[in-house]
Amino acid sequence: MAAWRAVVDAEPGFARTVQTIMDAHRHKTVATLRADGSPRISGIEASFAQGQLWFGSMPGSRKGDDLRRDPRFALHSASVDPPAGDESQWSGDAKLSGRAVRITDPDELAAALHVLDAPPDQSAALFRADIAEVVLTRVGDPPDHLVIELWRPGRSLHRIERR
Repeated sequence: MAAWRAVVDAEPGFARTVQTIMDAHRHKTVATLRADGSPRISGIEASFAQGQLWFGSMPGSRKGDDLRRDPRFALHSASVDPPAGDESQWSGDAKLSGRAVRITDPDELAAALHVLDAPPDQSAALFRADIAEVVLTRVGDPPDHLVIELWRPGRSLHRIERR
């Protein structure tokens, strides 16, 4: 697993594209695991700063409870439709998965509150992402296929084309 900084250092162009897609919309979707093991998806805000990907949950939220119990998550950018008739101009979808690391260190907590522009609240849960995988999916050129790029720590960027 790795911090966002590792993605940036290993594949700067790929990381820049992923971050642009993630930052294009404030709201994203996060998948967590319920106590019974079934999946839950929830809306979430996330921010890239200081070489990390940060996110949080409101006090008493189910997703926060899920992540405290089982830190595995998948984060998906907002899904937008490709431009009609010009699908090759679609920016694509970005996905990250890994483990949510609960922030408890007071200095790191202060940094996370600042990055997330969150009020100091002892009952909120703030996390940084320990990233296992980053996936970028977009339409190829010509627009007759999908291009899927996959990054994992310690491996080179993998590219798949699907027709």
